[in-house]
Amino acid sequence: MKTSIKLTVFFEGMFWVGVFERIQEEKYEVSRVVFGSEPKDYEVYEFMMKNFYKLKFSNSILLGNIDEAKEKKINQKRLQRKIKKETENKGIGTKAQLAMKLQYERIKVEKKIFSKEQKEEEKKRQFEIRQQKKFEKHKGH
Repeated sequence: MKTSIKLTVFFEGMFWVGVFERIQEEKYEVSRVVFGSEPKDYEVYEFMMKNFYKLKFSNSILLGNIDEAKEKKINQKRLQRKIKKETENKGIGTKAQLAMKLQYERIKVEKKIFSKEQKEEEKKRQFEIRQQKKFEKHKGH
């Protein structure tokens, strides 16, 4: 079983962020860590040694044979057009960003379902309390 792990640290907004990418048996997973201030090399190494197994990776995305295909030599002008076309694209750029977006959407849906269940339980509890009070008011008559 071949596993490949890659860490990319970059500045995003106000914080330094690390993105762990794991490729394992044609499955691509990603995890995002916020470091805060700019981490030193030894701090990143220490974080990896202590917290790597605690990281929560996103759901697996299957990789096709696209990544493994050998690239042919491309004409210079065609390569320039291809680069220009890719830089104009404003959508999600990397596989890591796509995986994080999918994970974010999944968590958002789960939270929504959980929140709805909590609200229903609270409504049910409040209804039971009102019924109990109503019953106690009429108990003596």
